Amino acid sequence: MSKADDLKNNGCVVALAITCSKKSKSVIKWASENLIQDEGFGQVSFKLLHVFPEITTVPTPMGNGIPIAQVRDDVAAAYRKEIEWQTNEKLLPYQNYCIRRKIQAEVVTIESDDVVNAIADEIAKSNIKKLVIGASSAGGVFSRAQTLSPRISETCPGFCTVYVIAKGKLASIRPSDPDANSIKRDEPIDNTDRFSNFSSSYTTSSQPDWTMQISSPVMYPQFVPPSPTRQFQPVSPMNNSPINSRTSFSENKSLSYYIGEHEDDGNSSSSFSDITDQKSKESSFTSMITDGHSWTTDQSSSLNASTDFSSGSQTNINFELEQLRMELRHAQGMYAMAQNEALDASRKLNGLQHQRLEETMKLNEMNLKEEEAKELAAQEKIRYEAAKKEAEYAKECADKEAALKAAAEKKATRDAKTKEKLENTLASPVHHYQEFTWEEIYSATSSLSNDLRIGMGSYGTVYKCILRHTNAAVKILHSMATSRNKQFEQELEILSTIRHPNLLTLLGACPTRGCLVYEYMENGSLEERLFRRNNSPPIPWYERYRIAREVASALIFLHNSKPKPIIHRDLKPANILLDHNFVSKIGDVGLSTMLNSDTTSAATMYKDTSPVGTLCYIDPEYQRTGLVSPKSDVYAYGMVVLQLLTAKPAIALARTVEMALDDDDVARILDKEAGSWPIEETKELAELALRCTELRHRDRPDLRTHILPTLEKLRMVSMKAHDLAVLGPTGPPNHFICPLLKDVMNDPCVAADGYTYDRKAIEEWLRENNTSPVTNLPLLSKSLIPNHSLLTAIMQQKSA
Repeated sequence: MSKADDLKNNGCVVALAITCSKKSKSVIKWASENLIQDEGFGQVSFKLLHVFPEITTVPTPMGNGIPIAQVRDDVAAAYRKEIEWQTNEKLLPYQNYCIRRKIQAEVVTIESDDVVNAIADEIAKSNIKKLVIGASSAGGVFSRAQTLSPRISETCPGFCTVYVIAKGKLASIRPSDPDANSIKRDEPIDNTDRFSNFSSSYTTSSQPDWTMQISSPVMYPQFVPPSPTRQFQPVSPMNNSPINSRTSFSENKSLSYYIGEHEDDGNSSSSFSDITDQKSKESSFTSMITDGHSWTTDQSSSLNASTDFSSGSQTNINFELEQLRMELRHAQGMYAMAQNEALDASRKLNGLQHQRLEETMKLNEMNLKEEEAKELAAQEKIRYEAAKKEAEYAKECADKEAALKAAAEKKATRDAKTKEKLENTLASPVHHYQEFTWEEIYSATSSLSNDLRIGMGSYGTVYKCILRHTNAAVKILHSMATSRNKQFEQELEILSTIRHPNLLTLLGACPTRGCLVYEYMENGSLEERLFRRNNSPPIPWYERYRIAREVASALIFLHNSKPKPIIHRDLKPANILLDHNFVSKIGDVGLSTMLNSDTTSAATMYKDTSPVGTLCYIDPEYQRTGLVSPKSDVYAYGMVVLQLLTAKPAIALARTVEMALDDDDVARILDKEAGSWPIEETKELAELALRCTELRHRDRPDLRTHILPTLEKLRMVSMKAHDLAVLGPTGPPNHFICPLLKDVMNDPCVAADGYTYDRKAIEEWLRENNTSPVTNLPLLSKSLIPNHSLLTAIMQQKSA
């Protein structure tokens, strides 16, 4: 069974007649504040009744209406649903109000043109005991009929109590009469006519009808004789009553009890004496009896006036006396009720005092327990703080130990990795070159095409190719015999571990097929350029000076390499290669020898009985004794310098140059294609080369201490000749000339005065001066800005 059915069976259902006006809110508010309190919260449910006119026509866009019988069924159903939706939307605020007040409410919409009968039928059908409607005043709940609320009260079944509300207050009540057969009409009773109505109806009615009239300060019921139609009585405001109206007057049963409880045949004076006796016994209700006595006196005066007015009618006198008796009995009943309430209040007060004592004792016990708990908590807090400090100290110690342990572990791990790395390094050879596969090399050389072959020797063939987006030269050995394999490994070991600007750079190798990959040298070998093979242009004399200095620098680097000095043993023009700027680089170190001792002494030698090298470049002392030393490379270097000067074959070349020097005719043996040689400087270089070709190695000069300083002196001569040749006979442009050096700038920089200087020259100037060399004005800053565009122009003109 649902909650609504349970309320219908066990609780109370209150019907409220609702319209869409604002006054309907006062009807719901009054019902929720009064009827729910009377019946008990949760025992009352509301049924909101709304009657709307019967739908007979359907409106059209033109403003007229079409009878609903002439409209299609779907259109009529849609219009009816629209009207129902609008009605529900208008009633939604009342439903929401009930939901907020947690009142179970049900909306009932009735389609009828007869509002009175529609509500009466719904009351009878649903067996509703209470109905609340608005007052029948203009602008009320049903504003279209001034007498609508009286009609509803008359038409409703007798078992239903009808409450009429006006301005949020109860205006009148039509009590329920389940035994009545006819519908009563609610009509307010005029108090001025109560005596005449009573005299005419008292004898005809078997049971009197009671209503309540409220006056201040005490409420007294008045007896109203019945009339042919049941009276609907007005009710004065209940807020002025000192006693709850629900307790005193809301039910007819309790009212009848107070009226009939002290019923006797005595007169009013005897009844009044009874009240006076009770006054002497119960002092707490004295004021109420005094008010009753004064009210009796007033009523007696009214009775005398009424008697005078009716010319001493005995019937009216009896009526007044009976009325006074009933009022006295009612006052006695009220006194008894007040006495009972006082006793109940006293008992409740005693119970509350006893309960208060018990609660005080419990509170004291709880306070004692709270104090004990606080002391225990304080002790626990002290122990907690001590334990916390100990835990923090232990944690700090553990953290320190963990940090030390982690540091030790890291150090041990690092040492282990370092040791392992060193062991791996010692156990396995280190490769400082890239490894190429044979498939890469074979594909890059177009299957070893002859069109890409750039050289061939006794040890292998050289091909030009592009490997991994880099121009390279690949030397492929003819065979991997034991001797060739040894030369391959030695050259791979030397070139992969050392780097020098004048040593040929090794890019990588293919160890499985005996392939070495070098950087590509665009101008080929020095031998090809000296002897003008392939119609190559000659090398100018100043470039030959520079090549002689670069080769000497590379030899010094090899002889002083660590940990083992290296002797090339096969230095010749064919093994000196030139890049696109004619920078020389020594290659083909496969025949090199790595000495085990220090080479600081010129007498350090290495004995090798098997002759290695190229004829005319081999040290004569090595051929005779088999001893190899750094001076062996000095002999070969002297032969290379002589060929740079003369561009002649190496056979008997030293004797030819020596005879020319003796005849003081060096110009006769010089290469005419190299340009106009400076005779004195060239003569000095020729004498140095002849000293390098001495038969005994102790007679040959040292590369570091004798040969290189002489070549450095000749460097300035070669550079000036190079600049003059590049810039032409008219000289370089003025913006290439440094204002301080009066020469072409090597590193142009812009100073704070806006002029460009050579970096070294301007830095020396700024160390001693704070003014501009050109304008002689103070410089705001000594910072220098590189002039990259001018440097690029100078480099391009020099390389042109």
